[in-house]
Amino acid sequence: MGTKNLFFLINLHHPYIRLEKKDFAKFEEEGSLIFRHISDACIPLLNLISKFERERMNVKFALVFSASLCALLGDDEIKKGYNKYLDALIDFAKKEAARVKGNPALGRIAAANLESALEKKRSFNEVYHCDLLGAFANFAQRGYVEILATCGTYLFMPHFSEMREVLNAQVESGLYSIREYFGNTPAGFFLPEMGYAPGIEDVLKNYGVGYTVLPSQSFLFSETLPEKGIFMPARCGNSLTVFAAEEFRPALSGGYKDRSKDLAWELSQKELSPFVKGARKATGFSYKNRDDGVYSPKSALSCAKQDAKKFLEEKKSLLARAQEILGSDCDVSLGIYFSQHVFSREWAEAFDFLETLVRASLSSEVNVCGFSDLLDGKSGMQKIAPYPAAYSGSPYGENLITSENSWMLRYIRKASERIVDLVSRFPNDSGLKARLLNLGARELMLAQDCSLAQMVGSHTYADFASEFFRRGVVSFSNVFDSLGSNTVSTEWFCDLEKRHKIFPWMNYRIFSKKR
Repeated sequence: MGTKNLFFLINLHHPYIRLEKKDFAKFEEEGSLIFRHISDACIPLLNLISKFERERMNVKFALVFSASLCALLGDDEIKKGYNKYLDALIDFAKKEAARVKGNPALGRIAAANLESALEKKRSFNEVYHCDLLGAFANFAQRGYVEILATCGTYLFMPHFSEMREVLNAQVESGLYSIREYFGNTPAGFFLPEMGYAPGIEDVLKNYGVGYTVLPSQSFLFSETLPEKGIFMPARCGNSLTVFAAEEFRPALSGGYKDRSKDLAWELSQKELSPFVKGARKATGFSYKNRDDGVYSPKSALSCAKQDAKKFLEEKKSLLARAQEILGSDCDVSLGIYFSQHVFSREWAEAFDFLETLVRASLSSEVNVCGFSDLLDGKSGMQKIAPYPAAYSGSPYGENLITSENSWMLRYIRKASERIVDLVSRFPNDSGLKARLLNLGARELMLAQDCSLAQMVGSHTYADFASEFFRRGVVSFSNVFDSLGSNTVSTEWFCDLEKRHKIFPWMNYRIFSKKR
């Protein structure tokens, strides 16, 4: 009898947002986004995996780590900042619990908020010792986590499909980052926003990547009809293994917490102190559910459990039907992709849903495994020609080129052409010129992050994203002009070198033409 398998692909990417002190007054909320990501996604996921390990459950999650997230989680200043963030949040939670103590319903929520903040501080410092990357690495070694690399700065690859040097640089920097932070080379590579275009598989194969994950429509609209649909992996023409996955988009019912009704927008500036000292920023605390009633954690947990069981029944039915058609001795699998926004922005109860889903799957004899597990002993996979697709937009990446953000692409493509030209003009330089070229390559790669275009297109932190992008492009242009004139302002150069702590190993030659 064949097996039924689910694999959960969780994207933990976070854009590289590390503000200088002079920028905090203007972009205080943006500066705290990484802290919210740690609180809402990283620590709860580690705690969930820890729980499964203690219970000796046979579970594996596939996790995507970008170089920008790794750089932030490994940054000592970010770690110190997160502890300060938690301290201020705990002080605010205590003050808020005292403010609403006359209302029993709100008092219970406030007490839960305080307990959650205290638990995150304890987990971060006492359980994981401020080293979240090390905790994930340990789980990977013990078989609970499978790590996938992605582009160095989350480039939407179809926009540069004919610029092979740019794709090479992004793939190489992403793989190198995982080796640097986790000590090994991953077999899998995640395409940002699952954006695929023909030719990308050749880049991945050239760097020794074993597999990648594509949207379901890439399989279903393939020129070669996949005989086993999306229920089995296939191979591209160059033998790169590809899996199909469908994006999980939660249908949030009224009982769930309404994160848009955050207390940061409900209370006065005085009531928000000491957590908010300048511009308002989200606290993560809300008393409202999506029906605009009083939020009940117990009711929300019940909703999450019901939704998880309903979701599993749908997937079990699909797997059973696939096995009925393909043969009872055939192993069938379904991939479920969780974007980075599900946990850190949209859904406060996402991990309650995920825990219930995993437990219900195992009790139903559905395996929760990693991609590599599904490849063991598999041979003779069908070769297909995947169709260009993405899971951003609806769903072919439309939100990455809109009337609001289309101006960004022409600047970044021109800068990309220039870095390739610079590498050919200065192939063997060293000293100050090499440092300048490395700096230019780093600034360009930071500006290539498609998260910036998404922010501008969705009007979410658009001012910050536009300014960050412009700074990167202008900095690269200054590098280009300095090399052309053979002069450079050492003060500007040294200040810019210290601005970002990502890619300390950067070598501009990753943009060179490969022979």
